[in-house]
Amino acid sequence: MKGVLLLSGGFDSPVAGWLMKKKGMELIAVNISLRPFTKESDEEKPKKLAKMIGCKKLYIVPQGEAHAEIVKKCEHRFYYVLTKRLMLRIAEKIAEQEKCDFIITGDNLGQVGSQTLENINVISKATKMTILRPLLTEDKQEILDLAKKIGTYETSCGPELCSILGPKHPATRTKVEVIEMEEKKIDSDAIVEKSVKDSIVYM
Repeated sequence: MKGVLLLSGGFDSPVAGWLMKKKGMELIAVNISLRPFTKESDEEKPKKLAKMIGCKKLYIVPQGEAHAEIVKKCEHRFYYVLTKRLMLRIAEKIAEQEKCDFIITGDNLGQVGSQTLENINVISKATKMTILRPLLTEDKQEILDLAKKIGTYETSCGPELCSILGPKHPATRTKVEVIEMEEKKIDSDAIVEKSVKDSIVYM
């Protein structure tokens, strides 16, 4: 079994990846970089985490300009749903290249405004691939305790950079037809193609 893990520098996704690795799944990590809004040095975190949990490869995918385009052209309150749908499409494209069967995320229900059941349902419809969410209903403290146990906690500490372009008040209950209308304001297919092509791959 092979899966693409959407790996941030936070606590949740490394733990999610470690749990799937423990079940015998080979991992290909995909990190969404927001350069030029972040520094190249900020990518050391996911590089280190990918090694710690035993990922076979790591794709660093440049998305700063694409996310800025979403902020400029789409309703800002839908930012997290739109960008997460885009991330799934990128993960799906890489999964096809790497012959993976699943996409793995560190989603944790209700932890942030965008991670409601309604939004997760809309986000999931961006791909036909099976999405595994091993932490979906876990308590946050349990995730932190497991991060400490497996050794990723210290590396994951520090500010999360994925929210630097996000809204203060994200939409918590979206509908797929509304989000699909928003997506017509950008060229998602072109963004995905360019993003995967411009990715930096670490073995």
